[in-house]
Amino acid sequence: MPKLTDTQTIILSRAATRPGNLALPLPEGLHGAAAKMAVNRMITNGWIEEVDANIRKGEPLWRETGDGHGTTLIATEAGLEAIGIEPVAASAVASARKAKPQKDAEPALTTEATDQPKPIAIRAGTKQAQIIALLQRPEGASIAEIVEATGWKAHTARGAISGALKKKLGLPITAAKAEGRGTVYRLEDG
Repeated sequence: MPKLTDTQTIILSRAATRPGNLALPLPEGLHGAAAKMAVNRMITNGWIEEVDANIRKGEPLWRETGDGHGTTLIATEAGLEAIGIEPVAASAVASARKAKPQKDAEPALTTEATDQPKPIAIRAGTKQAQIIALLQRPEGASIAEIVEATGWKAHTARGAISGALKKKLGLPITAAKAEGRGTVYRLEDG
């Protein structure tokens, strides 16, 4: 595997911290031909990929496609692994992003890989990763258990479940009352 340059490492590290692993914006000072060359090399190595941008969510554009749409760049699982970040709960975390076929593209050129949801990398050791691990247990986790594990207040734990995990990451989290535990949250498979 080719060695990462400092610029490539910075791009991938920043992408790992952004929702949806967005690789844009690029580092300050990286413009024009240098940016295009760096991005093309990363795409060739499979570390980032060009996907349709969601303009409604305000995703930054890498380039315009000419049909009123644009593309953005996201870090791939291989790119995150190249900088030593292993996706936590990759099977449970899925993006709704799917590549839209181009008008002029032939259907035979599409692959099944583009129809699969894109896994989102969660940095290991973070409180978000701790919460996901608690929710993946067969018995799930109550707010009290999450508060104990993270040191957060109850309202912060509830906000993380509904905002960061359900809305932003799209995780299938269920809630049910349990005798003696209160509301128990679980991360359903699939």
